[in-house]
Amino acid sequence: MSNDDQYGGGYGDVGGTGQTRTRLPDSPADPYGPARRTPRASRSLVTVVGVVVLLIAAIAFANQDPDTPPPTSSDKPPATTSTSPTGTLPVQGRNGPVPKGFAHDEQGAQSAAANYAVALGSDGMFRRNTRHALVDAVYTTEAAARLKGPQDEAYSPAFLARLGLDPNGNPPQGSAFVTRTVPVGTRIDSYSPTNAKVAVWYMGLIGMSGPKSTDPVQSTWKTWTFELAWAGDGWKVIADTQQDGPAPVPGDNAAATSDDISKATKEFGGFTYAR
Repeated sequence: MSNDDQYGGGYGDVGGTGQTRTRLPDSPADPYGPARRTPRASRSLVTVVGVVVLLIAAIAFANQDPDTPPPTSSDKPPATTSTSPTGTLPVQGRNGPVPKGFAHDEQGAQSAAANYAVALGSDGMFRRNTRHALVDAVYTTEAAARLKGPQDEAYSPAFLARLGLDPNGNPPQGSAFVTRTVPVGTRIDSYSPTNAKVAVWYMGLIGMSGPKSTDPVQSTWKTWTFELAWAGDGWKVIADTQQDGPAPVPGDNAAATSDDISKATKEFGGFTYAR
């Protein structure tokens, strides 16, 4: 090339007179070469992390138990069993008019006492035949034999007449005799596998409902304490006592009429199983 060329010595010799200049693209001072971009470390890191996450998910899916149920949504309502009552199931058998088969534990003793209070507070106690059946079902053989005579004397025709009943314990035509024991709660005073002492706090209803009744249905509050023994295959009463209260303060409810009480007695049957 001529030295008169602008690439020649007029601007200073770079590679010598008549020599061709070679420009390396790696030269950072080269204004004509394309600029090389520095690789971004963050892009590589994201790629590696993504591969690791996919690998972990694949391993977890491969190791999943095929019998494992899929996760359920948390917004579904709870199963009905979550609020179901717990404890020993109610008994299925009956000993005449009284349930039987109470569990041989504290809860069974409390259930037996509550049910015995219901049975002994029913109108069956005012009729001789049903009274004897109830006593035989609830008490031990020895206690039943000891009680039947005195009870027959206590439920005398004179006593029944004061309640408005005939000598057989039946109410007058058109009237309803109401006597019920409604357990409110039970308490274990002592317990062993062979003996238990259980107190039953209850509200009692007793009286005659009818147009000519002079003894209207009234409520009472008492505590009935039973001494129980495990005899054979169930709890039996050895002895029992009663005391008044504890009674809550009476409410402001107006007393129902005789007709309302008679109607309620027929429409609302008493419980056959307590607790």
